[in-house]
Amino acid sequence: MSDNVAHALSGAAGGVVSMALTYPLITISSRLQVQKDNKAAEAYKGGRDAIIKILKNEGFSGLYSGVSSAIFGIAVTNGVYYYFYEWTKAMFEKSAKSKRPISIKESMLSGAIAGALTAVVTNPIWVVNTRMTTRKDSLDENIQSESNVRQARARRLGTISTVLKIIEEDGIMAFWQGVIPALILVINPIIQYTAYEQLKVQLEKLRKLGNLDFFLLGAVSKLIATGITYPYIVVKSRMQLRQSSRESSRYNSVLDGIRKIIKDEGIGGLYKGITYKLLQSVLTAAFLFMYKEAFFAYSVALLKFINSRPLVSR
Repeated sequence: MSDNVAHALSGAAGGVVSMALTYPLITISSRLQVQKDNKAAEAYKGGRDAIIKILKNEGFSGLYSGVSSAIFGIAVTNGVYYYFYEWTKAMFEKSAKSKRPISIKESMLSGAIAGALTAVVTNPIWVVNTRMTTRKDSLDENIQSESNVRQARARRLGTISTVLKIIEEDGIMAFWQGVIPALILVINPIIQYTAYEQLKVQLEKLRKLGNLDFFLLGAVSKLIATGITYPYIVVKSRMQLRQSSRESSRYNSVLDGIRKIIKDEGIGGLYKGITYKLLQSVLTAAFLFMYKEAFFAYSVALLKFINSRPLVSR
């Protein structure tokens, strides 16, 4: 069995650990991203206010809304991504006339192929997770009173219930809402992994790398990528909600979404929740790269053990 599977397993395991450690930050940034009306009584005035209101209205578990679908989603996402990223990278390395690290262009192409496949395969998972995390079906929903808050808490839906509701109300294709900005956001991991690989190569020339190095490399590379692509993240999150019947609230395309956000909320609307998203993205990427490297050796050992076991006939 190839190293691609070991990379997929270690990437999935690293993703699960990093997601579990940083999930409250995802909840906060996601709710700020999809919030259009900042003047409503229960609107979040910022990240700190969001934390206070979530804890008050929903309890500590509110910070982990949709965590089960997110854990499943990140495991699948990272598994698929790392498998195809390492597979594509290995193809470039085999085709090279001499043994050398892959070039920047090859690293970017590897990221593009892996990212596009991952976006299409896993988009349904993130549609479900976005709706569970934000506790909203549509951008038009605004909780403006204490009684409405209690009603919203009473009708919390689990993963299966959310899936069935989406199918019943919006049809199967709703699971691919926001897939276009998700495909555009393939540039995020391209930037991230290209920066990571190139910085890693340069540091390896100076010394043997340890867990702290992988942590810092992951943090720096993700900071660069998320800072550049954040407006698309906001549009994707909003498009993954149920689209409103009102033209002013419906995003017909990525550019239409960007245009309407700027018109209704100003440039700042494209960067709602960016502080917590950057913090979450940087920490998640840092933990991911650190734990992936740590889990890789165990994944290789596990696969060798599985392959060495004799088949039992029945």
